[in-house]
Amino acid sequence: MIPAPVGHQCPECVAEASREYRKGPGRQIAVANVKSTSVAKLLLIAIAIGYVWELIVAGGPGSLFQGPSGQALIDAGALVPYSGGTIAQPTGGIVGGEYWRLLTSIFLHAGIIHLALNAYVLWIFGTTIERDIGRSSTLAVFLVTGVFASATSFAFAPGFVVGVGASGAIFGLVGAFVAHSYLRRSNLLAQARLRSALSLLIINLVFGFAVRGIDWRAHVGGFVAGLIAGFAVDPSRPPAIRRVAAVTGLVALLVGAAALVAFRSAQISADPSILFT
Repeated sequence: MIPAPVGHQCPECVAEASREYRKGPGRQIAVANVKSTSVAKLLLIAIAIGYVWELIVAGGPGSLFQGPSGQALIDAGALVPYSGGTIAQPTGGIVGGEYWRLLTSIFLHAGIIHLALNAYVLWIFGTTIERDIGRSSTLAVFLVTGVFASATSFAFAPGFVVGVGASGAIFGLVGAFVAHSYLRRSNLLAQARLRSALSLLIINLVFGFAVRGIDWRAHVGGFVAGLIAGFAVDPSRPPAIRRVAAVTGLVALLVGAAALVAFRSAQISADPSILFT
Protein backbone atom coordinates (compact mmCIF):
# COMPACT_ATOMS: atom_id res chain seq x y z
CA MET A 1 0.00 0.00 0.00
CA ILE A 2 1.13 3.57 -0.73
CA PRO A 3 -0.21 6.83 0.78
CA ALA A 4 -2.75 8.77 -1.28
CA PRO A 5 -4.52 12.13 -0.77
CA VAL A 6 -7.48 10.16 0.56
CA GLY A 7 -6.70 6.81 2.19
CA HIS A 8 -4.20 4.42 0.57
CA GLN A 9 -3.71 2.87 -2.84
CA CYS A 10 -2.85 -0.68 -3.77
CA PRO A 11 -0.40 -0.64 -6.72
CA GLU A 12 -1.56 -4.08 -7.87
CA CYS A 13 -5.18 -2.95 -7.78
CA VAL A 14 -4.38 0.22 -9.76
CA ALA A 15 -2.46 -1.80 -12.37
CA GLU A 16 -5.31 -4.27 -12.70
CA ALA A 17 -7.83 -1.46 -13.07
CA SER A 18 -5.66 0.12 -15.78
CA ARG A 19 -5.50 -3.17 -17.66
CA GLU A 20 -9.25 -3.59 -17.47
CA TYR A 21 -9.74 -0.03 -18.68
CA ARG A 22 -7.48 -0.62 -21.69
CA LYS A 23 -9.38 -3.82 -22.51
CA GLY A 24 -12.79 -2.20 -22.17
CA PRO A 25 -13.63 1.54 -22.23
CA GLY A 26 -10.06 2.55 -23.10
CA ARG A 27 -10.01 0.41 -26.22
CA GLN A 28 -13.48 1.58 -27.20
CA ILE A 29 -12.42 5.20 -26.85
CA ALA A 30 -9.25 4.62 -28.90
CA VAL A 31 -11.22 2.88 -31.66
CA ALA A 32 -13.82 5.65 -31.64
CA ASN A 33 -11.09 8.28 -31.96
CA VAL A 34 -9.59 6.51 -34.98
CA LYS A 35 -13.01 6.12 -36.58
CA SER A 36 -13.77 9.79 -36.05
CA THR A 37 -10.48 10.90 -37.62
CA SER A 38 -10.64 11.54 -41.35
CA VAL A 39 -8.76 9.20 -43.67
CA ALA A 40 -6.95 12.21 -45.13
CA LYS A 41 -5.52 13.02 -41.68
CA LEU A 42 -4.58 9.37 -41.09
CA LEU A 43 -2.78 9.25 -44.43
CA LEU A 44 -0.93 12.48 -43.64
CA ILE A 45 0.17 10.93 -40.36
CA ALA A 46 1.24 7.78 -42.21
CA ILE A 47 3.47 9.61 -44.69
CA ALA A 48 4.94 11.69 -41.86
CA ILE A 49 5.75 8.48 -39.97
CA GLY A 50 7.24 7.08 -43.18
CA TYR A 51 9.54 10.08 -43.45
CA VAL A 52 10.64 9.75 -39.83
CA TRP A 53 11.22 6.04 -40.45
CA GLU A 54 13.51 6.65 -43.42
CA LEU A 55 15.45 9.29 -41.49
CA ILE A 56 15.97 7.04 -38.47
CA VAL A 57 16.58 3.77 -40.26
CA ALA A 58 18.33 4.93 -43.40
CA GLY A 59 19.19 8.59 -43.49
CA GLY A 60 19.85 9.98 -40.04
CA PRO A 61 18.88 13.45 -38.77
CA GLY A 62 21.38 15.06 -41.17
CA SER A 63 19.04 14.11 -44.01
CA LEU A 64 16.04 15.98 -42.58
CA PHE A 65 15.73 18.53 -45.39
CA GLN A 66 17.28 16.95 -48.47
CA GLY A 67 16.23 13.39 -47.63
CA PRO A 68 18.37 10.24 -47.47
CA SER A 69 20.62 9.03 -50.27
CA GLY A 70 19.35 6.72 -52.99
CA GLN A 71 20.79 3.62 -51.32
CA ALA A 72 19.34 4.69 -47.98
CA LEU A 73 15.91 5.02 -49.58
CA ILE A 74 16.30 1.55 -51.09
CA ASP A 75 17.12 0.21 -47.63
CA ALA A 76 14.01 1.94 -46.24
CA GLY A 77 11.67 0.36 -48.81
CA ALA A 78 11.82 2.42 -52.02
CA LEU A 79 10.56 1.12 -55.35
CA VAL A 80 13.53 -0.34 -57.21
CA PRO A 81 14.12 -3.18 -59.70
CA TYR A 82 16.96 -4.65 -57.61
CA SER A 83 17.99 -3.79 -54.06
CA GLY A 84 21.39 -5.50 -53.83
CA GLY A 85 23.97 -7.73 -55.36
CA THR A 86 25.98 -6.83 -58.46
CA ILE A 87 25.10 -5.99 -62.05
CA ALA A 88 26.04 -9.53 -63.00
CA GLN A 89 24.11 -11.08 -60.10
CA PRO A 90 21.49 -8.63 -58.78
CA THR A 91 19.27 -9.55 -55.84
CA GLY A 92 16.11 -8.32 -54.14
CA GLY A 93 13.93 -5.51 -55.43
CA ILE A 94 10.73 -6.01 -57.38
CA VAL A 95 12.35 -8.48 -59.75
CA GLY A 96 13.56 -10.43 -56.72
CA GLY A 97 10.05 -10.73 -55.30
CA GLU A 98 10.02 -7.75 -52.91
CA TYR A 99 6.54 -6.73 -54.06
CA TRP A 100 5.85 -4.93 -50.80
CA ARG A 101 7.95 -2.09 -52.22
CA LEU A 102 5.01 -1.21 -54.47
CA LEU A 103 3.23 -0.10 -51.28
CA THR A 104 6.00 1.03 -48.91
CA SER A 105 7.50 3.39 -51.48
CA ILE A 106 4.28 5.43 -51.33
CA PHE A 107 5.05 6.48 -47.76
CA LEU A 108 8.68 7.52 -48.38
CA HIS A 109 9.82 10.88 -49.74
CA ALA A 110 12.99 12.40 -51.18
CA GLY A 111 13.25 15.40 -48.90
CA ILE A 112 11.08 17.69 -46.81
CA ILE A 113 9.90 19.78 -49.79
CA HIS A 114 8.78 16.64 -51.63
CA LEU A 115 6.89 15.58 -48.51
CA ALA A 116 5.31 19.02 -47.95
CA LEU A 117 4.05 19.38 -51.53
CA ASN A 118 2.49 15.93 -51.53
CA ALA A 119 0.97 16.48 -48.10
CA TYR A 120 -0.62 19.74 -49.26
CA VAL A 121 -2.26 18.21 -52.34
CA LEU A 122 -3.28 15.12 -50.37
CA TRP A 123 -5.05 17.31 -47.84
CA ILE A 124 -6.92 19.29 -50.51
CA PHE A 125 -8.15 16.40 -52.63
CA GLY A 126 -8.24 13.80 -49.85
CA THR A 127 -10.63 15.74 -47.63
CA THR A 128 -12.85 16.65 -50.60
CA ILE A 129 -13.17 13.19 -52.12
CA GLU A 130 -13.64 11.66 -48.67
CA ARG A 131 -16.78 13.76 -48.19
CA ASP A 132 -18.02 12.54 -51.56
CA ILE A 133 -17.32 8.79 -51.45
CA GLY A 134 -16.71 8.01 -47.77
CA ARG A 135 -13.78 6.98 -45.58
CA SER A 136 -13.32 3.35 -46.58
CA SER A 137 -13.60 4.05 -50.31
CA THR A 138 -11.10 6.91 -50.04
CA LEU A 139 -8.59 4.69 -48.27
CA ALA A 140 -9.11 1.88 -50.79
CA VAL A 141 -8.71 4.24 -53.75
CA PHE A 142 -5.53 5.73 -52.31
CA LEU A 143 -3.87 2.37 -51.64
CA VAL A 144 -4.97 0.57 -54.81
CA THR A 145 -4.19 3.44 -57.19
CA GLY A 146 -0.91 3.98 -55.37
CA VAL A 147 0.09 0.37 -56.00
CA PHE A 148 -1.00 0.67 -59.64
CA ALA A 149 1.02 3.89 -59.99
CA SER A 150 4.08 2.13 -58.54
CA ALA A 151 3.61 -0.75 -60.97
CA THR A 152 3.33 1.71 -63.88
CA SER A 153 6.48 3.49 -62.76
CA PHE A 154 8.35 0.20 -62.52
CA ALA A 155 7.06 -1.11 -65.84
CA PHE A 156 7.93 1.94 -67.93
CA ALA A 157 10.95 3.41 -66.13
CA PRO A 158 13.79 4.18 -68.58
CA GLY A 159 16.40 2.38 -66.48
CA PHE A 160 17.43 1.79 -62.89
CA VAL A 161 15.18 4.27 -61.08
CA VAL A 162 14.64 4.62 -57.33
CA GLY A 163 10.99 5.58 -56.80
CA VAL A 164 9.45 7.14 -53.70
CA GLY A 165 6.51 9.39 -52.94
CA ALA A 166 2.75 9.47 -52.51
CA SER A 167 2.13 11.49 -55.68
CA GLY A 168 0.95 8.47 -57.71
CA ALA A 169 -1.67 7.66 -55.08
CA ILE A 170 -2.60 11.35 -54.82
CA PHE A 171 -3.13 11.48 -58.59
CA GLY A 172 -5.36 8.46 -58.00
CA LEU A 173 -7.48 10.58 -55.66
CA VAL A 174 -7.52 13.35 -58.26
CA GLY A 175 -8.70 10.84 -60.86
CA ALA A 176 -11.48 9.67 -58.53
CA PHE A 177 -12.41 13.32 -57.93
CA VAL A 178 -12.63 13.91 -61.69
CA ALA A 179 -14.73 10.76 -62.21
CA HIS A 180 -17.09 11.74 -59.39
CA SER A 181 -17.52 15.25 -60.79
CA TYR A 182 -17.95 13.99 -64.36
CA LEU A 183 -20.81 11.71 -63.31
CA ARG A 184 -22.55 14.80 -61.92
CA ARG A 185 -21.57 17.16 -64.73
CA SER A 186 -25.14 18.44 -65.09
CA ASN A 187 -24.64 20.14 -61.72
CA LEU A 188 -23.02 23.58 -61.87
CA LEU A 189 -20.83 22.91 -58.82
CA ALA A 190 -19.62 19.65 -60.35
CA GLN A 191 -18.82 21.48 -63.59
CA ALA A 192 -16.74 24.03 -61.70
CA ARG A 193 -14.94 21.33 -59.74
CA LEU A 194 -14.25 19.42 -62.93
CA ARG A 195 -12.74 22.46 -64.64
CA SER A 196 -10.52 23.32 -61.68
CA ALA A 197 -9.34 19.73 -61.28
CA LEU A 198 -8.53 19.37 -64.99
CA SER A 199 -6.67 22.70 -65.01
CA LEU A 200 -4.58 21.64 -62.03
CA LEU A 201 -4.02 18.24 -63.61
CA ILE A 202 -2.77 19.71 -66.89
CA ILE A 203 -0.39 22.07 -65.06
CA ASN A 204 1.03 19.23 -62.97
CA LEU A 205 1.42 16.90 -65.94
CA VAL A 206 3.21 19.57 -67.99
CA PHE A 207 5.42 20.33 -64.98
CA GLY A 208 6.07 16.62 -64.54
CA PHE A 209 7.14 16.14 -68.16
CA ALA A 210 9.32 19.27 -68.13
CA VAL A 211 11.21 18.81 -64.86
CA ARG A 212 13.75 16.02 -64.67
CA GLY A 213 13.41 13.70 -61.69
CA ILE A 214 9.60 13.84 -61.47
CA ASP A 215 8.05 10.43 -62.05
CA TRP A 216 5.36 11.37 -64.56
CA ARG A 217 4.77 7.68 -65.30
CA ALA A 218 3.50 7.15 -61.77
CA HIS A 219 1.35 10.27 -62.08
CA VAL A 220 -0.27 9.10 -65.31
CA GLY A 221 -0.75 5.58 -63.99
CA GLY A 222 -2.25 6.85 -60.75
CA PHE A 223 -4.62 9.21 -62.53
CA VAL A 224 -5.88 6.58 -64.98
CA ALA A 225 -6.35 4.13 -62.10
CA GLY A 226 -8.13 6.86 -60.15
CA LEU A 227 -10.61 7.41 -62.99
CA ILE A 228 -11.43 3.70 -63.01
CA ALA A 229 -11.61 3.51 -59.22
CA GLY A 230 -13.77 6.64 -59.06
CA PHE A 231 -16.36 5.14 -61.39
CA ALA A 232 -16.17 1.83 -59.51
CA VAL A 233 -16.83 3.24 -56.02
CA ASP A 234 -19.36 5.89 -57.00
CA PRO A 235 -21.89 6.17 -54.15
CA SER A 236 -24.92 6.94 -56.33
CA ARG A 237 -25.60 3.24 -56.95
CA PRO A 238 -27.67 1.03 -54.63
CA PRO A 239 -25.45 -0.35 -51.81
CA ALA A 240 -25.35 -3.95 -53.05
CA ILE A 241 -24.47 -2.96 -56.62
CA ARG A 242 -21.96 -0.43 -55.35
CA ARG A 243 -20.10 -3.07 -53.33
CA VAL A 244 -19.88 -5.42 -56.30
CA ALA A 245 -18.74 -2.63 -58.62
CA ALA A 246 -16.18 -1.36 -56.11
CA VAL A 247 -14.65 -4.77 -55.46
CA THR A 248 -14.63 -5.62 -59.17
CA GLY A 249 -13.00 -2.35 -60.19
CA LEU A 250 -10.38 -2.29 -57.45
CA VAL A 251 -9.45 -5.95 -57.90
CA ALA A 252 -9.15 -5.38 -61.64
CA LEU A 253 -6.66 -2.58 -60.96
CA LEU A 254 -4.60 -4.85 -58.71
CA VAL A 255 -4.62 -7.54 -61.39
CA GLY A 256 -3.49 -4.93 -63.90
CA ALA A 257 -0.68 -3.87 -61.55
CA ALA A 258 0.42 -7.49 -61.20
CA ALA A 259 0.45 -7.89 -64.99
CA LEU A 260 2.62 -4.78 -65.41
CA VAL A 261 5.06 -6.04 -62.78
CA ALA A 262 5.22 -9.50 -64.37
CA PHE A 263 5.76 -8.00 -67.83
CA ARG A 264 8.65 -5.77 -66.77
CA SER A 265 10.19 -8.36 -64.46
CA ALA A 266 10.33 -10.85 -67.32
CA GLN A 267 12.07 -8.26 -69.52
CA ILE A 268 14.66 -7.44 -66.88
CA SER A 269 15.28 -11.06 -65.95
CA ALA A 270 15.91 -11.90 -69.59
CA ASP A 271 18.36 -9.00 -70.01
CA PRO A 272 19.37 -7.08 -66.82
CA SER A 273 21.55 -4.75 -68.89
CA ILE A 274 18.45 -2.88 -70.12
CA LEU A 275 18.42 -1.11 -66.76
CA PHE A 276 21.81 0.46 -67.44
CA THR A 277 21.69 1.33 -71.13
